[in-house]
Amino acid sequence: MEEQNKIVLSIGSNQGDRKDLIQQAINAINRKVATVISVSRLYESPSWGFESEPFYNCAILVHTSKSPSKVLTAILKIEKEFGRIRTDEKGYKARPIDIDIINCNNEILQTNTLQIPHVQMENRRFVLLPMKDLETEFVHPILHKTVAELIADCVDVSDCKAVAVLENPFKNTRINNYSFIAVEGNIGAGKTTLAHKIAADFNAKKILERFADNPFLPKFYKDQARYAFPLEMSFLADRYQQISDDLAQLDLFKDFIVADYHIFKSLIFAKVTVTEDEFRLYRKLFEIIYKEIPKPDLYIYLYQNTERLLQNIKKRGRSYEQEIPSDYLDKINQGYFDFIKTHPDLNILVLDVSDRDFVKNQSDYIYILEEIDRALAAH
Repeated sequence: MEEQNKIVLSIGSNQGDRKDLIQQAINAINRKVATVISVSRLYESPSWGFESEPFYNCAILVHTSKSPSKVLTAILKIEKEFGRIRTDEKGYKARPIDIDIINCNNEILQTNTLQIPHVQMENRRFVLLPMKDLETEFVHPILHKTVAELIADCVDVSDCKAVAVLENPFKNTRINNYSFIAVEGNIGAGKTTLAHKIAADFNAKKILERFADNPFLPKFYKDQARYAFPLEMSFLADRYQQISDDLAQLDLFKDFIVADYHIFKSLIFAKVTVTEDEFRLYRKLFEIIYKEIPKPDLYIYLYQNTERLLQNIKKRGRSYEQEIPSDYLDKINQGYFDFIKTHPDLNILVLDVSDRDFVKNQSDYIYILEEIDRALAAH
């Protein structure tokens, strides 16, 4: 999965209940557009460039896989929903809500509709002071100055003062109360993608399966009967070594860890792929190893129906996966459900995401975070 874009947005209002409108806009952005990672204090300042009521302004840092142009389209839609009417008339006007893209990854972007960094940011204290609150590692890609340096050099001398604290909707989740989460699922379910997103948003340590390095995998898909047992044994050894090595370097009481697998998946896949005699031997070895591995505080099982899994597998284009039969995926799904039924002592959250796309649709990602939060509250 590609790294998420880190985008700074500036939000302002000088009509109606300014604070409430800005808070509602932050909530709408978090649910519909991008994950709100941090929120500045709320600042009041005189209107800039025209005579009107004072403005309230804030800045927010968001994470998203969307491009800046797609973010722009989405925030313009939110502005319209809040009653903002943009026209071709020149000059500034009072407005219930104003959302601008200020920065994206400290990069330069110039199109017919978008200029990043924002062309006026260094001249506006109501942009710079909230940005300072975000404590990002921003360096202006053209001026090569930090936010503190831009504030010191800013020609804007208007009074801009902090007046209130805003709520970060993202911080309402209790997910950080976990120490160790494992995301599981069938082939193509999106477990690695979700692990990447959660780790980036919550500043977690990642443990990702090194499946691409396994020399038996392409051979297995061509001749399952011959290569099933060596494949599953090599996976078991690799997973045990990786989890042991990675967890040994982490403090389970201080670090938040997200993995895109746990070693119990070895037993599920082996039961489907190897012969009955081989599985009895395999299970004995597995149970010895399984006792030595720390158990996650939460297992997330991403369920997708077989039709959707096949679509995902085709889309990601790994050549050795293209001939995976649907009945094999059905058996893996059933293997996971059998495991879940026989391990009531484990904290397992099953999420059916067959009709969701938590990469393209922010609301689907927020749904997952809310379900994780409910699992924590109920446990």
